[in-house]
This record gives sequence, C-alpha cells and structure tokens, in this order.
Amino acid sequence: MKRLFRLKITAFFALWVFLLAGFAGKAVAQQGLTSDQLAKLKSVGSVYLSPDGKTAAYTVAVPADPFEKNVPASYHLYLLDIESGESMPFITGRSVSGVAFRPNHNSITYIDKQDGDATRSVYEISLNGGEAQKLFSFQTNISSYTWAPDGNHLAFRAAQPKEKSENPLPYSPEIYEENLTNTWAYIQNLGMDGHDPHRIEIEGNVSALYWSPDQSKIAVAAAPTPLVDDYYMAQQVYIVDHHSGEILAEVDHEGKLGELKWSPESDKIAMIAGAHINDPIDGRLKMVDPETGEAEWLKKDFKGKFFEQVEWANNNTLHYLASKGVWSEFGSIKSDGSQMKSIIPTGGPILKAFAHAPNGNHVFDVSTPNHPDEVYVMKKGEKSPERFTNTNPWLDEVALGEQEVVTFTTEDGFEIDGILIYPTDHEGQTYPHVKDLRKRYPLINVIHGGPEAHYSNAWLTAYSMPGQVAAAQGYAVFYPNYRGSTGKGIEFAMSSQGDLAGAEFDDIVEGVDYLIEQGIVDGDKVGVTGGSYGGYATAWMSTYYSDRFAAGVMSVGISNNLSKWGTSDIPEELYHVHARERIWNNYMDFLERSPIYHVDKAETPILIMHGKEDTRVDPGQSYELYRHIKTRTDTPVRLVLYPGEGHGNRNATARYDFNLRMMRWFNQYLKGDDTDTTRPDNELEIEEVGLDQ
Repeated sequence: MKRLFRLKITAFFALWVFLLAGFAGKAVAQQGLTSDQLAKLKSVGSVYLSPDGKTAAYTVAVPADPFEKNVPASYHLYLLDIESGESMPFITGRSVSGVAFRPNHNSITYIDKQDGDATRSVYEISLNGGEAQKLFSFQTNISSYTWAPDGNHLAFRAAQPKEKSENPLPYSPEIYEENLTNTWAYIQNLGMDGHDPHRIEIEGNVSALYWSPDQSKIAVAAAPTPLVDDYYMAQQVYIVDHHSGEILAEVDHEGKLGELKWSPESDKIAMIAGAHINDPIDGRLKMVDPETGEAEWLKKDFKGKFFEQVEWANNNTLHYLASKGVWSEFGSIKSDGSQMKSIIPTGGPILKAFAHAPNGNHVFDVSTPNHPDEVYVMKKGEKSPERFTNTNPWLDEVALGEQEVVTFTTEDGFEIDGILIYPTDHEGQTYPHVKDLRKRYPLINVIHGGPEAHYSNAWLTAYSMPGQVAAAQGYAVFYPNYRGSTGKGIEFAMSSQGDLAGAEFDDIVEGVDYLIEQGIVDGDKVGVTGGSYGGYATAWMSTYYSDRFAAGVMSVGISNNLSKWGTSDIPEELYHVHARERIWNNYMDFLERSPIYHVDKAETPILIMHGKEDTRVDPGQSYELYRHIKTRTDTPVRLVLYPGEGHGNRNATARYDFNLRMMRWFNQYLKGDDTDTTRPDNELEIEEVGLDQ
C-alpha cells in the first residue's frame, strides 16, 4: 500500500509541474516516452464511412488505468464530419463492437450487452443522437452481423443453441476438443413484425457472411469445426440462395482465407486468400465466379501482400490496400488483374484500413513513425490523404527517436529490410568517414511472430515492443523483416519453410553485424525480444547464438518443437506453412532445431514471460526452457506467468507490468543498472517511474 501511495503522490506532483510549465510558456519537449505514458496511449481502431460519404465513424481504443483495473481496452465510438473536419464523441460510456451504418436508415448499429441483457445484442442509435435502442437479440450471443442492402434483412452469426444436461455428480470434467459449440448463421427480417430468424443450413462453424448487392445470395465462409486449426487451414466458401437456402456453388479454394467483396452487379466476388495450401498468408487476390465457384488468382508475380480488404470502385475496378516491404500502397486494379495502378504510392504514412463512398470520399486508418493510428481523409479529386484526428495531443510534446528504413544483403544474397529507431539522444553521423569515433549504442532486436508477418515503417511501440520507450533510455531498437516475412511476395514468404530456425534466424544475426559495421551498435551490448515465433527466435538467440546476445526477453515463445506440436492448437498450420514435414518422420531434426537442445551454450540472461491460459504456444514451452537453463547452467533466468492471459497480454495491468519488467531486464544486463536482488520480484519499483503528464 505504501508503494502505491508514493506513486500516486509522485503522479500528482508531476502533473502539477507540467501544468505550471504550460502556463509559464511553451513547454520544452519531453525527452522520450515513458512506460506510464505508453500505458495510456489511445489509438484509432476501425474506420467506417456513411453511404453518402459525408460522415465517418471510427472507434478509439482506450486503455484502462493499470493502477485501477486489469481489464482490456474499451472501444469508444466517434463521428467525424467530412466537410468541416470536426469530430465528436458518440458512444463513450461503454465499449462497442460490430459498428455499421444501417442502409436506408439515418443510424448506426453496433453489438453490446447492456444491463439486463441476457446476451450480446444489436443496438441502434440515430445519427442525430439520442439514446441507443436494442434492435435485435437472440437466444445466444450475436458474434457478428451484416446488413442486406434494404436495411431490413440482417444476416448474423451466433453460437449454436445447446440444451444443458443435468449432471448428478457435483463435479464435471472437461473433455478436450469434444462437445464443441459451432457458430451458426441466421437471417432475420426486421421489416416484418413477428418474423422469426431462420438458420442458413451450412454445417460446421460459420466465420463470415457477405450479402450480394442484389440481395439474392449470401456468401458464407465456414470451417468444419470451431478448432482454430480448421479456421486457418480448412475454411470453405459457399454461395447460398437467400430465399431457398440452397447451396448454389462451392468456391474452389484451399488454404487460408481472408475477406470477400461482391461486385456491384453481383456477378463477381473479389477474395483475399492464400494462393494454395502452403501459402502462409491470406494475402493474394482472387476473382470468383459465384455461379460456378471457380476462382482465378490475379497478379501472381506481385511482390507484395494484399491486405484483408478490397472495395469495388465500379463493377470492373477494385480499390486495394497492399504492403510492399515496409511500406503500404493504395491503388486500383481491374477485375481481370490488368491495369494495376498506384493512387497513394509507397514511401509515406502506413495505410492500415480504409472505407469509401460512391461520392469518391475515402477515410483511412493511418499510422506513422511518430504517432499511432489516426483517421485520415482523402476527398474526391484529392491525391493524398490528410490527417483529421489527434487522439493523443500530448504526444506532440514528447521527443522521439528518429526512425529509418534499413536494408542489407545476406551472405546468400537475400535482401532483408527492417526498421531502426535511434536513441532520442542520437548524435547523428558526427564523423561520417570515421565509424570507430562515433558513439555506439546498446541494441534491442524486436523479432516479429508468424513468421508470416512483417514490420512497416509505422508506429512501433507497444507493451511488448520497446520502441520509443527504449529509445528514451538510450537504446537503438531494430525490427528486422527476416526471410519468411510478408510484404515481399509469395516466394519470399515461403523462403523459410522446411528450415525452422535456419537461415531465417541467421538473417537476424547478419542484421546485427550490419548495424555494428555501420558504427551504430556496440556489439557487446546486443539484446533480443519477441513473442510467439519471435519468442522462438529470442530463445534461439539466447542458446544457439548465445555468444552474440547479452540479454533476452522471451514472450509466449517456443523452446521444444516436439512438445510444441503436441500441445498447440494449430498443428496442421505448423505442418502446411512452416515445417512442411511431419515431426514423426524426423524427430531428431525437430529436436536439434529447438532451443532446449542448445542450452549447454546458454550464457545469455533471459527473462521468460507467458500467459497461463495460452493455447497457441502452451506455457509448458516456457517451463521447459526455464527448467533446462536452471538445471544445466548458472545463467540468470526468470519465468513470469500471467494468470488470465493467453497468447499475449490483453489486460492493462498485465501489459504495464510486462513493459516495466522487460525494460528493467535490459537495463540490468545491457547497461549494467543495479537491481535489488533481495527484493521479491513481484514488487516492481513502480514509484521510480512517475507519470509525466
């Protein structure tokens, strides 16, 4: 209690000093971002545009106070007048999801569960304001919904109703992966009094629904079971007649599946999906004939990744978002794959999502190196989007480390790119021709998961990504897009398959060598962190490559490929898009590519953190690495478990705690900061990190 009281007094004093500085004159920029500021950082979530293109709606993720509640961020809804540029809060007293403009109605709908509700229901609120009204509820929770063009027919997903059976015993065991509840699809006509919803008779677990513009058909995406592995690797798309419920066609598809969009005349479907079963991502563009289900892969030679979003500009032209390396591109393409043109080219802010209207207006969710997601608008006739919101105005007064794109070539000829954040006190190239005289910095490598993911030149600071928090404490921070990353075409994305922990992780070490050779990094002070597959990389660097890394922070990572296969919820995904070989055909190779096999070489102090309820990478992976290091070496190791968390932390206090522990570990083992080892480690010295604003 005393520790928390001191923190609150410090926070009040810091706030008072900040206010006085504001009255005294223009505030001097604060030298760097703190963990406390990171914990309160807001971010735009999703963007929507009204059919007339005059009003945008957007959500803002608002973190909880980590000193008050350990809960996830809530999502508040705002409205933006496109013409005036003015934003106003619309629903901020509670968290909303499933936001949509209701066709032919001057209203917005969303999913919520309010006091007195038995289930999550669809609510409606007029754009003119007023109280939200419950529009529709079902006997089980509504997971998602989509409006038909008439604004009356509602297609929705909800858990399969189940009868509860009485158990005469006072205890019931859990039967693993049996008696699972599917999500089913239904249609309700809200324009007809007394109408009862009827089920779309698709077997399995429905994941998405898409109305055709003529309202005659619905495209339904479904997996055989609710298992995550089936969601990733076994989804199919069915074209269903709206009135009869008959399945008219099944789309020719195998592998990962993204978003679908019907053409305005309902004669084509644009589909974001994997090219085939071994494609690690749903990042290719396909065109589907809804009459036959035949699908054609467009732009096979595209050296990028189509996001999970395309929109029809007209019946023969699509607008798309794509990633190209560390950049994004907004463009257009004909439905036959021809005339692909860039509208907003690479090299600028990172576009993450968009919405458009027939009047030619577009809204974007955009991230930049100096600011997390904001709303940008591009009106008809304009050539670039303009920022319309400033969700964290205080961030403009915080000095941030310079961020730049870095590209190097590996020994075997692969071009690898990444993002480097310099310390806020970076002196620049004072001696441009004498590298040895420059100031060298400790380095933290941040390794992405997947490996089918990539870093863009955007805001790169989060509870588990040290970014600007580390830059403020004197670190350079590097985000490498090693081989197997996305954004550079299918060949690059598949280049690491069948070679777990091989050349993909060698790329990371070569990136460190490049930064050392450039005179930026102190080679004796190199750290590494990452989650999931990035946690696997962290464990590998801390064992196999231990002579190169002075500190590691592993999160929800892999340490033993043999036990990982048997305890993960995605074994088929592992086989099809990563290993490309069954473990029982080559046990020894899988073991040798496991960090536990190389623990005898482990001299890297490693902090291991894991959510206790993780089903993707079982916490046993962290137990194993901890026990091997603890038993076989004298290397410093600590295991921190987060009850109630899964594959990554969602709750405010757990995130804040993670960030503080990560930075303290790096400060101790990369910078030599003293740590009181006699103090119980669950007592973080949080009073030393006062709120700056």
